[in-house]
Amino acid sequence: MKTINLNTITLIITIAFLVLFSSFENCSALRGNRWRKLKASSTTFNVLDFGAKGDGHADDTKAFEDAWAAACKIEASTMVVPSGSVFLVKPISFSGPNCQPNIVFQLDGKIIAPTSSSSWGSGTLQWLEFTKLNKITIKGKGVIDGQGSIWWNGNGGLPKTKPTALRFYGSNGVTVTGITIQNSQQTHLKFDSCTNVQVFDITVSSPGDSPNTDGIHLQNSQDVVIYSSTLACGDDCVSIQTGCSNILVHNVNCGPGHGISIGSLGKENTRACVSNVTVRDTTLHNTLTGVRIKTWQGGSGSVQNIMFSNIQVSEVETPITIDQYYCDGGRCHNETSAVAVSSIHYTNVKGTYTKKPMYFACSDSLPCNGITLDTIKLEASQRSNVPFCWKAFGELKTEIVPPVDCLQRGKQSSGGIISSKESSC
Repeated sequence: MKTINLNTITLIITIAFLVLFSSFENCSALRGNRWRKLKASSTTFNVLDFGAKGDGHADDTKAFEDAWAAACKIEASTMVVPSGSVFLVKPISFSGPNCQPNIVFQLDGKIIAPTSSSSWGSGTLQWLEFTKLNKITIKGKGVIDGQGSIWWNGNGGLPKTKPTALRFYGSNGVTVTGITIQNSQQTHLKFDSCTNVQVFDITVSSPGDSPNTDGIHLQNSQDVVIYSSTLACGDDCVSIQTGCSNILVHNVNCGPGHGISIGSLGKENTRACVSNVTVRDTTLHNTLTGVRIKTWQGGSGSVQNIMFSNIQVSEVETPITIDQYYCDGGRCHNETSAVAVSSIHYTNVKGTYTKKPMYFACSDSLPCNGITLDTIKLEASQRSNVPFCWKAFGELKTEIVPPVDCLQRGKQSSGGIISSKESSC
C-alpha cells in the first residue's frame, strides 16, 4: 500500500472544503432569492418599515409617500398606519389613476397636521388627498387631527386659505369607516366628483364655534350613503352642493353645528343642480338649523325630489328651513333669477326649537312648489313663534304643530319670468 504524503492530504482537504463552501453559498443564495420574492409579493405595507418615526415630531411625509407608492402597484394591498404612534404629515396626495384597485388604507394610529407656516407654503386646498382611485377604503380606529385651532384664531402666519383635512377627488367606490377626524382647519371630509361612496361609523369632532368646519361636504358626487355617524362641528354637519344626486343620509347624530344642508347653491349667478336626496332617522341637537335648503339670488338650476323624514330635533334654532335669499356676509342685491325648488317633503319631524319652527322664504319670481308637511310636531323651548312663509306652495298632509296657515295651497308658476330651460338640469 502506497503512502499518501502530507501535500496530497492537504490538497484533498482543500478541494473538499471548497466544494462544501460552494454548496452552502448556493443554498444561501436560493434562500435569499426566495425571501426577496416573498417580500416583493407581500400585500401589506407598514409606514414604519419605510422609515416613519411615529413620534409626533419628525416629518413622516416621505415614509407615507414611499409606502403608498409600493401599495399602489399591487391590487388589494393594504397600507398600514399602526396604532400606538403619532405621525406628523405635511400636505400629501395619494394619487392614481395608475394605482391598482381595492387598496385599503388601514388607519389605526394618529396622523397630525403641521402647525408651522413653512409646512404649508403659500397655501393649499387640502391636507390629505386621495385622487383618481378605483375602490379605495380608509378604515380603522385611528385619528386624523388637523390641529385647526391655530388656523381658526388666525395665528402663526399661516396662509389665508384653510385646507380641507381629508378630500377624495375623481374616485369611484370609496369607503370611509371607523375613523375619527377632528379639529380640521376647515372642512373635515370632502367628496368631489366621486361615485359610489359609503361613509359609516365615523366621528367628526370640532368645537361649535370653529369657523367653516363642515363635517362632510359633497359636490358633483352621485350615489352616496352616509350613516351611523356622529358629526360635531362649527358649520353644516352634512353639506350637499351642486352636481349631487342619489344621496342618502340616515342614522346620523348632528350637533353642535349648522344642521344638514342642501346648498348654498347658485352663488355668483351659477347654475346648480341637486336631486334625489333623502335624509332620515337623524337626530340634531343644539344646531343653527335642522334640515335646510339655501340658495343665492341670481342663480339658476334646480333642487328637486328631496325627502326629510323621521327627524328628531332638540334645542334647534329653526328646524325646517328653505331660504332662497341666502346671503353669507357682504352686500347682496335683489335679483330676478333663482334656483328652482320643488318636490320637498317633510315627514315626522319632531322636537324642540328656540327661535322659529319653520321658515320658507321663497323667490318672488320662482316660488317654491310641491312642499308637503306630514306629521310635524315642533314645540318652543324658549318662546313660541309662528311659522314664516313667503311664496311657498304645497300641501298639509296632516294637522301640523304649530299650525302652518301661511303655506299656500296648490302650485304657482313663474309667470314666464323664469323659463323652464333656465331652471332645468
